[in-house]
Amino acid sequence: MNPLHREYTPAEAAAVIGISVKSVHNAIDKQVISMREPRIGRRTLTDDDLLRLKLWYGVGSILSAERRKRLFETIANDPEIETLRTDDYLIVDVARARTQLAARADTLREAESAIYSTKGILGGEPVFKNTRVPVRDISAMRSQGNSVEELLEGYPSLTARMIEFAEIWTAAHPARGRPKTLSERGWKVKSTKRISLNAIGKLSRPKNT
Repeated sequence: MNPLHREYTPAEAAAVIGISVKSVHNAIDKQVISMREPRIGRRTLTDDDLLRLKLWYGVGSILSAERRKRLFETIANDPEIETLRTDDYLIVDVARARTQLAARADTLREAESAIYSTKGILGGEPVFKNTRVPVRDISAMRSQGNSVEELLEGYPSLTARMIEFAEIWTAAHPARGRPKTLSERGWKVKSTKRISLNAIGKLSRPKNT
């Protein structure tokens, strides 16, 4: 794992592992991980906690609770272990799990450096630095089925890496309350019409003179 120590909120942990926030809280409540006393009422997780949760949900349907407990005890006694045989048929690739978590954690750190919000830009909506592109909108379009290629054509200022940032950052920082409507954002809808991102990209480009 990354040598720099970091503590994660349950939402950040869920984003890095690739599970739901509810699953993280359920694992904490079931004492899959040993939580420290929360600081100022906050639950926090370490890199070791994330590894345990990733393995818990990765092999949870295969191993019994007792065998998972032995798995975690073995890893705790040998933090550098790379593979672990749990029976005659199952070998757990601990090193691969660490590598995947480290890569996702790095992506989240990069995303947090590339995204910011200020009241003077789009009413405080999180945007990518040096752009006015709302991060949550990009993540929402990805979740609704828009491809990376479509987004790149519709938003030329973005890169594929920035779209990846949008997805993991939004997962790690879920918006509170219901999403704002167009009217609440200060926009007026005079008519509705479906239009592809390809068309938006063409309309936004200046014509050659």
